[in-house]
Amino acid sequence: MQGQGRTASGVGAALLRLEDDRLLTGRGRFIGDIRLPGMLDVAFVRSPVAHGRVLSVEKPADTEGRVFVHADLAGVAGIRADSGLQGFRSSIQPILAHDKVRHVGEPLAACLADTRAEAEDLAEQVFLDIEELPAVVDMTRARDPDQPLVHEHWSENVFLETSVDINFEAAKAAADVSVHKTLRTSRQSMAPMEGRGVVAYWDNQAEQIVVYTSTQMPHIVRNGLAECLGLEQGQVRVVAPDVGGGFGYKGILLGEEVCLAWLAMHLRRPVRWIEDRREHLIGNSNCREHHYEITGYAANDGRLLAVECEAIVDSGAYSIYPFSACLEAAQVASILPGPYRFDGYRCRTWSVCSNKPAILPYRGVARTGVCFALEVMLDELARKIGMEPSEFRRRNLVPPEAMPFTNITNKIFDSGDYVECLDRAVQAIDLPAVRARQALGEPDGRRIGVGFSVFCEQGAHGTSVYAGWGIPMVPGFEQATVRLTPDGGLEVRVGIQSHGQGLETTLAQVSNEILGIEPRRVKVVHGDTALTPYSTGTWGSRCMVMAGGAVAAACDKLGERMRAIAASVMQAAPDEVELRDGAAWAGERCVSLKEIAGLWYLRPQDLPPDVDPAGLEVTQGYKTVRDTGTFSYACHAVVVAVDPELGDVEILDYLIVEDAGVMVNPMIVDGQVHGGAAQGIGTALYEEMRYDVAGQPMSATFADYHLPGASEIPPIRIDHMETPSPISRFGQKGIGESGAIGPPAAITNAVNDALKDTGAFVAEVPLTPGRILAALAEARAAAAPELAVQP
Repeated sequence: MQGQGRTASGVGAALLRLEDDRLLTGRGRFIGDIRLPGMLDVAFVRSPVAHGRVLSVEKPADTEGRVFVHADLAGVAGIRADSGLQGFRSSIQPILAHDKVRHVGEPLAACLADTRAEAEDLAEQVFLDIEELPAVVDMTRARDPDQPLVHEHWSENVFLETSVDINFEAAKAAADVSVHKTLRTSRQSMAPMEGRGVVAYWDNQAEQIVVYTSTQMPHIVRNGLAECLGLEQGQVRVVAPDVGGGFGYKGILLGEEVCLAWLAMHLRRPVRWIEDRREHLIGNSNCREHHYEITGYAANDGRLLAVECEAIVDSGAYSIYPFSACLEAAQVASILPGPYRFDGYRCRTWSVCSNKPAILPYRGVARTGVCFALEVMLDELARKIGMEPSEFRRRNLVPPEAMPFTNITNKIFDSGDYVECLDRAVQAIDLPAVRARQALGEPDGRRIGVGFSVFCEQGAHGTSVYAGWGIPMVPGFEQATVRLTPDGGLEVRVGIQSHGQGLETTLAQVSNEILGIEPRRVKVVHGDTALTPYSTGTWGSRCMVMAGGAVAAACDKLGERMRAIAASVMQAAPDEVELRDGAAWAGERCVSLKEIAGLWYLRPQDLPPDVDPAGLEVTQGYKTVRDTGTFSYACHAVVVAVDPELGDVEILDYLIVEDAGVMVNPMIVDGQVHGGAAQGIGTALYEEMRYDVAGQPMSATFADYHLPGASEIPPIRIDHMETPSPISRFGQKGIGESGAIGPPAAITNAVNDALKDTGAFVAEVPLTPGRILAALAEARAAAAPELAVQP
């Protein structure tokens, strides 16, 4: 049964987050807050070189039981995350490296002491004898025959190569103009407020290893731990307490998780590892290092006819569990067309292997890079035709009357009006006024530019999509359990994990929508494999679509049973009973939910004879009508001022028009979009993990890795559209990654728009002052080669 419509606390209400009272008053419980009797702290000895043969790892004298190396971890298997896609090359990530190290920061030994400081002192005494080898650092050269092999049994440094070709030559032949661009996104760190952390202990009574870990997917971590440790699932319990940000970084199985679980089993003592920021920056996974060779073909009237692309993703040294090493690059080919219509398409991608940490799906996954490549190319194509870039987009976006629309790579767009989204952005940013300001020039000599990016975000995609990848994680029916408590409250148990999205609030709102229970009387339980139904976890903007749908389905079933009991009390037919405001109503008569619960739990002798014996606890599963995903979308519009003398970029105005379908909680949607946009601005202007030719990280601290702060993030204006999805329970769409996708493309287009009269073009993010000044110098040299400085 659907809910009774929008209420002050149900779907659509801008309800204050219920979890904030706990979190903002210091009552949250994170990994760093967990203290167990007899607990030892762990520090890892990590590789100082990017590539080398391990000749020996020598323990200090008299450290038996306090220092462990690979040979000590008897019966422990390495992490293996294969893909079923044809041609995928498999890697095994050792828990502690032994024969070879493949990136700086790879763990070689685990040291234990009463405090982290003492454990680090012990780690300093471990002697490493490593024969350094040449490193693979440049992703564009990783496939060259003269490059060393990261995995010696491979024929080349490629996890996977993919290729798509759809009517390309015929569409290309009809084109009047074309533009080719070489574009690049830099490697990044995810930088959540809380890094990774693990506490593990052996529970003698339950005969199981209990692992507290800061993760987005407790059940998937449990699968991986059981596999690596050779345990039955019943011997492994994974608990995710409060989690201080995820962004994909906490969506993989770590070798450190496996190692600590083994140490706790072996020592029968609790052990703890809390990642410090240096470990986070240099030792664990990175994201977003892409290289594009992209060409667009169009007619003189502004019709986009074909797109051709070769894309490389630096996937690092190992394939990560469970997403594998090929998710980013292989996904590039399927999502590059974005929200546009055209007839011809060719895309070839490589997931290359390098001597860097593994790459993982960061907020936006491949979409941020794909949006950057496509949208920057479209601006250049529009300029070559002599058309306003926004008008060029308008002519090629999927129109609303075409919905649902199947695009050239068989993505099924569920609903939306992309043209209106763009038009709203053009109007709100006041494009004519920006052009007039450009024509006048700035008194301080800076150059004004305006940029747009339009994209769609496939979220909550399910079984059919992920089964095709052949990876160790395929989502099925999302499960939720709901229980009416004896005092008339509600317990909701879900397998997803909340790490900042406000899910304790929004799932309570869904419950309120169906059952009429006040949200503060709803207890949402998540993050514990012993208490919650199985789930693949929180990723891919899926929670409010999939878990929200599952909670609604469970509440529907529970509501039927509650109405039946209430009907017997009020001597009414069950279909006359409505659940609202904490009670069951039949006309003017009502019975409280507490009384309904009391009948079942405390006075069963008064229940009707035909009562459902299954009681007031329900588990239900949910899938969307189609499991190909919901498609939220947005247009980002930005005005910048570029200083041609300093290379500095100031954001003068930032606008986002977005469509998340029906917003379960508009305030939380705003928070997700704002937070994502801040991360996207970091991608566009500041954040870069740099490596030297030997594979040494050059951004090992926040003094070198630049995160945007409050002074770098402008006021962001948001305009909501609300086109319900026809495939989800309430019409909601996944929105969690949207804000992070658009900024690099929009800001790059704005900067290049500001510089277009100079002939300069910036092709790599972040758009640092150095890169902007280099582009200006290159343009001057091209315009007047006789004035170019000779080396």
